[in-house]
Amino acid sequence: MDELLYSYGKKVRSVWATPENPRGKKGFGGQQSFARKGNACFYIGSGQTLTLAKEQGSSGVIRRIWMTLSDLRPVMLRSLRLDMYWDGEDQPAVSVPLGDFFGAALGRMMTYESELFSIPEARSLNTYIPMPFKNGMKITLTNECEDHLYMFFYEINYTLGDVLSDDMLYFHSWFGLEDPTRIRNDYTILPKIKGKGRFLGTHISIAADHKYSSSWWGEGECKIYLDGDDEYPSLCGTGTEDYIGTGWELGRYHNKYQGCQLCDLEQKQFGFYRFHIPDPVYFNEDIKVTMQQIGSWRPKNKSEFLKNNIPIYHAGELATKELIPVDFTNEDDTPAYSLFEREDTWAGCAYFYLDKPVNELPGLPVVEKRVKALPEGIRKEGIYMVPQEVQIMKKYLKDGLKLAPEDLRIIKDCCEMMLLYHDSQQEWLKKSDEAADESK
Repeated sequence: MDELLYSYGKKVRSVWATPENPRGKKGFGGQQSFARKGNACFYIGSGQTLTLAKEQGSSGVIRRIWMTLSDLRPVMLRSLRLDMYWDGEDQPAVSVPLGDFFGAALGRMMTYESELFSIPEARSLNTYIPMPFKNGMKITLTNECEDHLYMFFYEINYTLGDVLSDDMLYFHSWFGLEDPTRIRNDYTILPKIKGKGRFLGTHISIAADHKYSSSWWGEGECKIYLDGDDEYPSLCGTGTEDYIGTGWELGRYHNKYQGCQLCDLEQKQFGFYRFHIPDPVYFNEDIKVTMQQIGSWRPKNKSEFLKNNIPIYHAGELATKELIPVDFTNEDDTPAYSLFEREDTWAGCAYFYLDKPVNELPGLPVVEKRVKALPEGIRKEGIYMVPQEVQIMKKYLKDGLKLAPEDLRIIKDCCEMMLLYHDSQQEWLKKSDEAADESK
């Protein structure tokens, strides 16, 4: 690492794409308002797409991405769609909700830091994943929320002219959502994909179903199917909390390669991550990654299951081929502690490198489905800043934000004319009063 810090990249140019210089042009940044911070952020209206960075005809590597916005509510973070394209392809290698990509589990901004991502002070989004390209790139952000995004700040730091090897891998990310999961159908972290590459890891968020009361949700095993694996995987873990490096359920913690940044026991909402950096997961033909939905009950949970009148099916050593509901009528006939199959809401982003700039994975679920999967009580919680001029417009002009730019300009001219009439009238009345006073 020390050697990398003081090495010099010959013919490599450093570029920052920001609202002050969105195309990273040399000697072009910060010109607005007499070079006094005239364009630090962008507005993204509902339904609009903004191109954040774009390059053609050059190799390079994206080194860091930082973002913050005036609306940090879960509904906005789940509705903003982040797309990344490599080497002029029409199909994105990354198409994910903004919040989930950066680890804002269930759209909730929780302070944490890992080797690849961070959310400092729960105020901004950062990633340091290197994203190479051979002949250009494009990064866009689409506002699929019903609300407008009034202030969006960002900085995409990258280099151009990097010498890349012929066997370079492209960065990809895929968002999976199951609302809810189904009994004995493992949650898909990454669907089967063909090619050569490396599975980098995942961010996952869970809204545990309250019908299971206070029982534990995370006994399911992570399974990674490699290079022709069919019914059974080559890599198989021992439990959900085990996969992220802790044990005996979990609490909030975060370190470089694994952590649980969201642990809300009261609302039964969780978010965790695992990055395979010191323990690389390579594939030469294909890969698929899943996680089981298996929980465990304690003695007090048995009466809760009976009261809630829900079917519970054994997992673990007591599992049967056919699904047979457990009879809790006589609690003494069932184990005090045992594993059982569950259905909860799971969502997450998988990160991987692939030997091609496009993939054949299913597209991003529609925004209505993504937002519906968020717990209703948290959707509109969090920082939400609306500029004063917008508040005034909403008060007096109900559909003002839907008007076309030319209509807004006409309204602006009318307002300026009304102000002119008002100021002229007030000035004339003042002069008339002064004249009347002098005559007395």
